[in-house]
Amino acid sequence: MKGMIGLGVQITARRQVVCAKLTGDIDHHSARQMRCEIDIAVKENDATELILDFSAVTFMDSSGIGLVMGRYKLMNERQGRLIIAKTPGYISRVMRIAGLNRLAKIVEEYELPPEEAQEVVKVETTN
Repeated sequence: MKGMIGLGVQITARRQVVCAKLTGDIDHHSARQMRCEIDIAVKENDATELILDFSAVTFMDSSGIGLVMGRYKLMNERQGRLIIAKTPGYISRVMRIAGLNRLAKIVEEYELPPEEAQEVVKVETTN
C-alpha cells in the first residue's frame, strides 16, 4: 500500500493485523473518510484482526459508534476480530453503554506482530 499521513487516522499493517490509530475529533465528516481508509487497509492486507486505537481521540459523537459498528460488521464478514484499544474514559463509558463491549474486545494495551513484518500505511484525512 502507498503511504500518507494526516490528522484523522494512521494505519499500520503487520502480517494480517491492521491497526488504525484515530486522532482528533470523530464526527460525521471525519468518520466517513476514516471508515473508507480503514476498510481499504483491511481488504488490501487481507486482515484477520483490526485494532482501533482511540488514544489520540479528543472528541467523539455518535459517528464514532457507527464507525466501530461498521468495522465490526466488516471483520465479522471476514471471520476476523475487532479490538478497541486505549479509549479515553468518557469514550470507554459511551462504548460500553452502547454495548460495543459485546461486539469487540476493549483493551488498555495491545501488541502488534514483530516489526520485520511491518508495513506502515499513512492515510490522509481531513477533520
